[in-house]
Amino acid sequence: MLSYEELIEANLGLVVQVIRDKVHGANQIGIFTYEDLIQIGRVGLCKAARGYKPGNTKFDTYAYTVIRNEIFDALEYASVRRNYEASEDFDTVLGMTPVYDDPFEDRIGLESLLNTLQSKSTGIISKGIKALRLNAQGLSYKEIGEMLGSNDKNATAWASKARKYLLNNPEIIALRGSI
Repeated sequence: MLSYEELIEANLGLVVQVIRDKVHGANQIGIFTYEDLIQIGRVGLCKAARGYKPGNTKFDTYAYTVIRNEIFDALEYASVRRNYEASEDFDTVLGMTPVYDDPFEDRIGLESLLNTLQSKSTGIISKGIKALRLNAQGLSYKEIGEMLGSNDKNATAWASKARKYLLNNPEIIALRGSI
């Protein structure tokens, strides 16, 4: 049985293989450079070495999955962080520039309009408006999906449909024109 250090050294090439196989456009991935991904993958490799239990599967198969998950988690976090920073409030999610004479009054007007539209809507649009509002508060679509009894893909799809609905809604268009 190899020590942790020997397992890691013998399998360093797995990190590059995972990035090559699973991360497309590795040089254009937002806040991470290729070198960052290598380091994140190496952290995953260390976790794999620590968590490996011989006999169930080959180490390289287990490590490949752990490395991939570590990189994907980091990329998801970066995406959530970027979305959170870009959407300080719901106005930004809708593509509105929040420049108001009286921000408090306009914010209440938007909240009231969203409450009305959400209560008038049914099904996916209603869930999507709720998902957009929760995302604007900083929650990830994974968290939102869990809150709404589903998964991140459904929550993202609901939000996308609701965003299209809201951006084509005459009341929202009028509100955007007045800002």
